[in-house]
Amino acid sequence: MYFYAARQPILDKEKKLVGYELLFRDGVDNVFPDIDGDEATSRLIEGSQFNFGLEDLTDNKPAYINFTLETLQKGYPLLLGKEQVVVEILETIQPGKRLLALVKDLKERGYTLALDDYIHQPVWRHFYPYIDIIKIDFLTCDQESIEAVIEAIKPHPHIKLLAEKVETYEKYQLALEMGFSYFQGFFFSKPEMVQSKTLPPSEMALAELLYETSSIDLNLRKITEVFERDVNLSYKLLRYSNSAAFKRRAEISTIKQALIVLGSEEIKRFLSLLFAAQVSADKPAELIRLSLTRARFAELLAISHGKLRDTGMAFLTGMMSLMDAILDEDMPSVMNKLPLTVEIKDALLKGEGLLATYLNLVKFYEQADWEKAKEIQQQLGLKPEEVPDAYHDALSWSNDQMSVFGD
Repeated sequence: MYFYAARQPILDKEKKLVGYELLFRDGVDNVFPDIDGDEATSRLIEGSQFNFGLEDLTDNKPAYINFTLETLQKGYPLLLGKEQVVVEILETIQPGKRLLALVKDLKERGYTLALDDYIHQPVWRHFYPYIDIIKIDFLTCDQESIEAVIEAIKPHPHIKLLAEKVETYEKYQLALEMGFSYFQGFFFSKPEMVQSKTLPPSEMALAELLYETSSIDLNLRKITEVFERDVNLSYKLLRYSNSAAFKRRAEISTIKQALIVLGSEEIKRFLSLLFAAQVSADKPAELIRLSLTRARFAELLAISHGKLRDTGMAFLTGMMSLMDAILDEDMPSVMNKLPLTVEIKDALLKGEGLLATYLNLVKFYEQADWEKAKEIQQQLGLKPEEVPDAYHDALSWSNDQMSVFGD
């Protein structure tokens, strides 16, 4: 029995992370609607108690978890701390006295409650005093229906609106204008506008280093020279190589020593995440976290697959897959500015090659599209447990990196 779970970020008006919705399936064969909500929720709670800590998936942010009437009656939310979870009441539950009593009890215990995929019915008014969040699907609800909900909750200003399935920047702007407080979807990973942006000298130096390290055999002398031309880059390299993550016995004091000690794979990783972080100072932190997760996830898939001579190329492909959103340009324009290998550019521009296959599996997994993820997993000949293990490892790694580069 393998544990499959993905997460989708929930951001506030400032695009700061407030939590993650956890999307669970009991293996790639059991995709909805093949298992019911009761089993999905119970498996997720069981997994959080025995297989993993919720904080591993949510980085200590609240987990938004769906609950059915049966799992609410069994008291499953009480197995999780009130700070750990936002209790989402599934849209399939009919509002009635039994549900209202359960909602009141959870509210009195201090839990945060949300109505998931809300479709307005007058009977829900009885629940409004106890509900904190109402989630509205922006793919299926028209503007008139949304305005009806906004009108209905006016007497209850404590209720916050959450727009889910917000996949474009335009939808985010619409939700913002309509008074929504929270936003779920991958709108933040799309370019806000197409414009020309010149890379400053320090970022061009990083781009040069990315190119120099994209080949298997590194030219250590040339890489050292690039670092030595940029004081800021040198400082960050020395700080990174001396961080507690590497548990060095002695401190590193020269650029060449730092590069030798780190090794080629770690150098590539360091440069990729530094480039992404440096060119995205005004972007949501979650965009960088997602790019780091993609990078490490793709690299781990490549390692498990064992068909790529240099798995650092998979890492760089995952990292660069969001560079259009980071730079607010289309991907062809971004690729013209970056001296990357043909294989990486083919993956990102044409969707061709083994690197593109890894990236597609990464994207399907983060979207919880389990059927398509399974197809690629089988195509690559990966064991069923290798993909979820790689995903969870990538999440943990990206959390660690964010803490290193976050200050």
